[in-house]
Amino acid sequence: MRFLMMTTETESVPDERLMAEMGRFIEEMSRAGVLLATGGLDPRATRITSSGGKVTVTDGPYTEAKEAVVGFALIETRTKEEAVELSKRFWRIAGDGAGVIQQVFGPEDPMPGR
Repeated sequence: MRFLMMTTETESVPDERLMAEMGRFIEEMSRAGVLLATGGLDPRATRITSSGGKVTVTDGPYTEAKEAVVGFALIETRTKEEAVELSKRFWRIAGDGAGVIQQVFGPEDPMPGR
């Protein structure tokens, strides 16, 4: 099962200790084959909407947006519970903040009910 763990906000300012601890955590997940990809995202985005055949492109950030995804990790675990445990470990290192975990479906594991 693949999951996308997204960081939507963080109040921590990375220091040398935090960066070293996070580096060890990322290395551990990489060696275990759990971490497929990770990275930070620019909170300014390009929004693309389609309505009635018309496609509109708008530059962000958006005043109506309450949060933006600023980082992600794509992981592969046996269960959702394992993904939640990895996210909890991440937040124990990162400190205060918020995030989202969503299962990723693909051709080999289509969405339930389809």
